[in-house]
Amino acid sequence: MEILEEKKNKNRKYKPILDGIPEWPVYQLSKNRKEFVEEVTRKSVERIKELRTSQKQLIDDLQATAYREQNRIKRNRWSVDPKDDSSFWSKVKNDLAELGAQDPDEAKPTLDELLERIVYRYASEIAGNFKPTSYRFAREAIKFWFSRLLNGARVKKFGAFFRNQYTLRDKIHIVGKVKMIRKLARKGTVVMVPTHFSNLDSILIGWVIHAMGLPAFIYGAGLNLFNIKIIAYFMNSLGAYKVDRRKKNLPYLETLKMYSNLAIQKGAHSLFFPGGTRSRSGMIEKQLKLGLLSTAIEAQRTLFNTEGETRKIFVVPVALNYHFVLEAPEMIEDYLHVKGQDRYFPEHDKYGSFQLIRFLIKFFSNRSNISVSIGPGLDVMGNYVDEEGNSLDAHGRIIDTKDYFISSGQLTIDRQREDEYTRMLSQRIVTEFHKINRVFSSHLVSFIAFEMWQKKYHQLDLFNLLRLPEEDLEIDYEEFKIVFKKIRKQIYLLKEQGKINIASHLKGKSDGAIMRGLDNVGVFHLNRPLLKNKKGNIITKDLSLLYYYHNRLVGYELEQFI
Repeated sequence: MEILEEKKNKNRKYKPILDGIPEWPVYQLSKNRKEFVEEVTRKSVERIKELRTSQKQLIDDLQATAYREQNRIKRNRWSVDPKDDSSFWSKVKNDLAELGAQDPDEAKPTLDELLERIVYRYASEIAGNFKPTSYRFAREAIKFWFSRLLNGARVKKFGAFFRNQYTLRDKIHIVGKVKMIRKLARKGTVVMVPTHFSNLDSILIGWVIHAMGLPAFIYGAGLNLFNIKIIAYFMNSLGAYKVDRRKKNLPYLETLKMYSNLAIQKGAHSLFFPGGTRSRSGMIEKQLKLGLLSTAIEAQRTLFNTEGETRKIFVVPVALNYHFVLEAPEMIEDYLHVKGQDRYFPEHDKYGSFQLIRFLIKFFSNRSNISVSIGPGLDVMGNYVDEEGNSLDAHGRIIDTKDYFISSGQLTIDRQREDEYTRMLSQRIVTEFHKINRVFSSHLVSFIAFEMWQKKYHQLDLFNLLRLPEEDLEIDYEEFKIVFKKIRKQIYLLKEQGKINIASHLKGKSDGAIMRGLDNVGVFHLNRPLLKNKKGNIITKDLSLLYYYHNRLVGYELEQFI
């Protein structure tokens, strides 16, 4: 049944839920970009003044901002940075020095003007600039390039190039609550929150959104990506807003959050990776960044407070599943170096553009697939919603989300209360990540092999285990198969309890599922994390890399069954 449903979803083409691009909220934002930037500026200034009630506090913050910005320009300047960066912040520093010498009453108007100038600059830097013509071109270019690569890579296996029409749907399986999300997107605003493992995630999710017939989402993209002109051209035109992770000062962070908040209020479907960055360990995220998540909650409260406004915001967790991740060697090195300090010594080479091309060819010519699991819709409190957008309590009864914002009969602003709501929402998203995660055969064989070696050398800590010579790392295949059957059975039980999901290729005979996992895990990497030797036993060429792929199943307490 699951296999049939997977094939059905894979080949299904969804009609767009809106007739044309001019109706898309992201297009309306860009069309009125100047007015939107001005609104973001005004609201951000108001928020900053709420947080810094005294003039001295505000001056201190602006002085710290100017100092950090000048330090950034000296130590970590990027080509994408504005050419007038140095002159702008030098003038800000001089203006702040003059303010310090003025009478406080006289200084206030000038201080307000300076704050507004800084915030407007930040808002202008952050704001995206969606262009329909560039959107269509980028969409078709990506689709054409990947399709040609896919068909070209399969010529030897399937015959003539022009006779084969393999599409991205043959490789990327969209499963889960697609119909539900399409309905919710018609009724309210969707905030999509995916897991984050690879640099391919943004491209993948962009294609998935289009494949599901949804309008383009706004999404935060690291400013560093805009250093490359061709990428900057497309990203500037596709609705991306810029996130500069070098900037940690209050005015910038509040402006960034206000941009997200107001865009969601205006109905722009939004996407951000709540983990903040790619998972270095390979584990599903356990701790989420709360900044942008809080903007969804604040936007919902503001909408409820608007007379006649009943539009709801729906949070949709998404789990991305790969058999192998291009950047895995680099990321597990980073993770182990931070965790072990001087107890871990990296050995891997970094990858470059040539390796990226090789990776894509390997991916499309290999049997390996990607799956995108769309989770159920949640309200901003983390309650499940039905297909009509009604919030449901633990017993399935309809509840009113607005009640969460009411105190003494009035809808009130309570920042501390909303901070707690944000933590509750983040915990629910993490839970949903684990529920909708689909176990791939590569995940399972990696988990079992690493755990078997960890049990065998139980006297060693992680870093001493990782230093074991390859000749000490061999598992008898028949012994491995016994454990595989045992753990797979436990995963079936977890699936019945709704705590995990399973890819269809994991079913069937054990030998076939094991070989599927061995063939696919880390297939791109020069040193394979898991393979069979000439005797038919299980060995590894890179235990650190195996640890990365093993970590995908951490959190389900499967270790106790090995």
